[in-house]
Amino acid sequence: MLAYAPHAECHLAPSCQVPAGSIRAVRFKSISPRDNGFTQMSKTSLDKSKIKFLLLEGVHQNAVDTLKAAGYTNIEYLKTALSGDELKEKIADAHFIGIRSRTQLTEEVFDCAKKLIAVGCFCIGTNQVNLNAARERGIAVFNAPYSNTRSVAELVLAEAILLLRGIPEKNASCHRGGWIKSAANSFEIRGKKLGIVGYGSIGTQLSVLAEALGMQVYFYDVVTKLPLGNAVQIGNLHELLGMCDIVSLHVPELPSTQWMIGEKEIRAMKKGGILINAARGTVVELDHLADAIKEERLIGAAIDVFPVEPKSNDEEFESPLRGLDRVILTPHIGGSTAEAQANIGLEVAEKLVKYSDNGTSVSSVNFPEVALPSHPGKHRLLHIHANIPGVMSEINKVFADNGINISGQYLQTNEKVGYVVIDVDAEYSDLALEKLQHVNGTIRSRVLF
Repeated sequence: MLAYAPHAECHLAPSCQVPAGSIRAVRFKSISPRDNGFTQMSKTSLDKSKIKFLLLEGVHQNAVDTLKAAGYTNIEYLKTALSGDELKEKIADAHFIGIRSRTQLTEEVFDCAKKLIAVGCFCIGTNQVNLNAARERGIAVFNAPYSNTRSVAELVLAEAILLLRGIPEKNASCHRGGWIKSAANSFEIRGKKLGIVGYGSIGTQLSVLAEALGMQVYFYDVVTKLPLGNAVQIGNLHELLGMCDIVSLHVPELPSTQWMIGEKEIRAMKKGGILINAARGTVVELDHLADAIKEERLIGAAIDVFPVEPKSNDEEFESPLRGLDRVILTPHIGGSTAEAQANIGLEVAEKLVKYSDNGTSVSSVNFPEVALPSHPGKHRLLHIHANIPGVMSEINKVFADNGINISGQYLQTNEKVGYVVIDVDAEYSDLALEKLQHVNGTIRSRVLF
């Protein structure tokens, strides 16, 4: 049986501690009906002023505005990331936390987050969150996989144009008093072959924009994808590397993508080619890339992500690519535009509001996706449990044995967790919650409204 993992002791404060073997169960008290902009129903849940949101790393003001518009006013907003005891102390009384890429939510941190319901990652990546630890504690995690696609795609295209014209090297020379007025190794982008590795949301956006500039687009992906426009899928990575003038990487951080562009792959690239990485820092072996630039096997590169990045703007940045004039180095700012951050703030905050208001987990990265329409006059119970045989039978037996009518029920599971939303008659919700807490495999149960 995969039961709810007992919380390890948090050495920061007794308030973090949860007794071993305990099950999270919450009964929320009644409040007045409220129109929160997302759903209209009579609420009998915890007063929204008591639901605490902890927002870190200066997430966009759109997030704060969205939460307030939905009736959530208990918001602690910090412009910096937190770590260690400071993070444990802050998260101990938070129901929701919003982070970007610097705050690390480890299993140890989750052990101190006994009230935490969900995590909002105001970015694409979620590798800063221990997703398994969150899932085992019934904590849903949301992100923004699409909001910055245009910003990243535009940066890649701009870098491609600059590198094809040799602008980085010419710019550096002028700053030093030099004057490289030459057409050597200077090309138009029209007619060039662009190879996209990873044909997801950013890769496809880049594909469309590049074709509009007259480029021939090819892409490699581990699964068969529907090409947009005149793009052509190539079945072999090395074939794509050898045929394209520019190669742009857009893969997630996975064991299979770690160092996928190493010495062998860089040597397979077309002579005089360009490599751009705006994906993840662990995809490219930078020492071998530096060698290729120095030996002029490649005419340029643009790197926005690195294996090790400074934790703050005050920390020194180190890379084997420093000092190479034909390499554009940017501090992980592919999605750092006003438009992207505004969209991310809105997208993630809306997901957190919907999850808090009606239990909708659609687009969660670690939870089954559930959305059940409201049934007026009913109470909604949420039950998160280990995905083991017999749980749903036991849940339904609770209602049958106690004569409780189910007005609506929706179950989804992933490989580890089941998430069921149940609407019942209001007068039976307390009894149902008490019984559900003792169902075998329960991770967390609560009455939402």
